[in-house]
Amino acid sequence: MGIIDRIGAAPGYSHAVTVTGTLAFVSGQVALDESGNLVGPGDLKAQTRQAMHNLEGVLTQLGATWADVVKFGWYLTDVTEIQTVRDVRDEFIRPALGDRPNPASTLVQVSSLFKPEFLIEVEAVVAV
Repeated sequence: MGIIDRIGAAPGYSHAVTVTGTLAFVSGQVALDESGNLVGPGDLKAQTRQAMHNLEGVLTQLGATWADVVKFGWYLTDVTEIQTVRDVRDEFIRPALGDRPNPASTLVQVSSLFKPEFLIEVEAVVAV
């Protein structure tokens, strides 16, 4: 029995992911639209959706899809709202993953992001 077998199933993420290919490390994405305006002031769902939309744009530029994401890094100002983030994340990634497990993931609660109106930032490691 390996260490991963002993620590139990992960709720909504993988404990470890192996990759083949080139890795891309995508900087944190926030809820800014193409004009640099905040989307969804005070609305975590809207901000998460915009940050994921922005991340999707970076993936496209890399020639990657959600299925190529091997790890997320999440920074939230209130981790009690994690289910909202998971629900939005799944809108984006589940169609690409099918029955494959979710990517590895780390969640950190922060007192503030680079501007206080931001509620979430998401970064990714992608195997292209």
